[in-house]
Amino acid sequence: MPEPPNPHPFLDAGPESPRDADAGAVFVLESKGQWWHAGFHLTTAIVGPTILTLPYAFRGLGWPVGFLCLTAMGVVTFYSYYLMSKVLDHCEKAGRRHIRFRELAADVLGSGGMFYFVIFIQTAINTGVGIGAILLAGECVKIMYTELSPNGSLKLYHFIAMVTVVMMVISQLPSFHSLRHINLGSLLLSLGYSFLAVVACIYAGTSKNAPPRDYSLDSTASIRVFNAFTSISIIAAIFGNGILPEIQATLAPPATGKMVKGLVMCYTVIFFTFYATAVSGYWVFGNKASSNILESLMPDEGPSLAPTWVLGLAVVFVLLQLLAIGLVYSQVAYEIMEKKSADVNQGMFSKRNLIPRIILRSVYMILCGFFAAMLPFFGDISAVVGAVGFIPLDFVLPMLLYNKTHKPTKSTFTYWLNMSIMVVFTAVGLMGTFSSVRKLVLDANKFKLFSDDVID
Repeated sequence: MPEPPNPHPFLDAGPESPRDADAGAVFVLESKGQWWHAGFHLTTAIVGPTILTLPYAFRGLGWPVGFLCLTAMGVVTFYSYYLMSKVLDHCEKAGRRHIRFRELAADVLGSGGMFYFVIFIQTAINTGVGIGAILLAGECVKIMYTELSPNGSLKLYHFIAMVTVVMMVISQLPSFHSLRHINLGSLLLSLGYSFLAVVACIYAGTSKNAPPRDYSLDSTASIRVFNAFTSISIIAAIFGNGILPEIQATLAPPATGKMVKGLVMCYTVIFFTFYATAVSGYWVFGNKASSNILESLMPDEGPSLAPTWVLGLAVVFVLLQLLAIGLVYSQVAYEIMEKKSADVNQGMFSKRNLIPRIILRSVYMILCGFFAAMLPFFGDISAVVGAVGFIPLDFVLPMLLYNKTHKPTKSTFTYWLNMSIMVVFTAVGLMGTFSSVRKLVLDANKFKLFSDDVID
């Protein structure tokens, strides 16, 4: 378990500063990037195949509330990440450049308990996303295999094992910064499969085989409320990332102002992908949308609702981007491992550091792959991770950290806006946790360990 940091862990102290003796900082979170590299990392962390779940989230909200929640989440998260970057800039100007979310929270809030709270939440998010990335990548390979060999004997867990082996290999890329070219490709892939999914939905919705459309919500009021909060939790998970300080750490100093440019790049991509995917998917399938809109376009019975080559190319794009997402969200775990296992006085690729890196990262990926094969419950797990993980880190803590560092007076609009967001999203997080866990329990009878199907 990582130890709580000193109050000012990276206070400028010349060549012998604590950061120079921190292998996790020197090797994994090396600070060499430009603002566009941060934009690539952010886009990979936020704009992933989970956006194909947006029509599924809309079915618990309907058109007006769905649009409202999607827009509100977008505005609040952009504002939240902007405040977080301002807090990091503020600390850097004071001579304390923080490169880890947990150390920033502990420094500003002055609590060792906050350090452990953040690392617990980050671990839950990063491990959950790592498991989900391997699970969905395995499902993508299975989809392609099923199209080529409908009567084949291979099961989902076989494909998960294949993906895990690939992840073990590419996880040996030593630093977050070394992923910049991969994450540029990831950005382009997200635009690609979003465009293909929208085209496929429009084709399906205008064809003679178009499915019947029903946008009605559940007739029982209590179930409508639970479904709505589950959907809100899913949208929160889609917008969340929980690793913004670690991404900002990859920027070459001084980092002041650079992260905002990266955020603008990321949210430009979000605008063009999130709305188009949500609207087109929900328009075609309504309250029958599955947790992956590509599955709705490829029903188990009957022909595909869109050209096979379009769907096949979208699946390939999704598969490739999932590998990048798995790498991005593993960096916090790798940084913790490297801080404890590596010797900063020896080279990044020295035998002393290379062998522990290969072993530890491979074991981490094997564990993620094992749990992905054992617990293929993607839809329900996404909602739980969103409520328990992303809402506290991305919707509550940034406002609290800003109020603590910049100290806006109680008479200012900023102070009350931040307080309102914290209160509202704390309540949403609590309700979302309850409703998401409730759905997980209700769906328990569908779950089967090492199932051959991903459960919505």
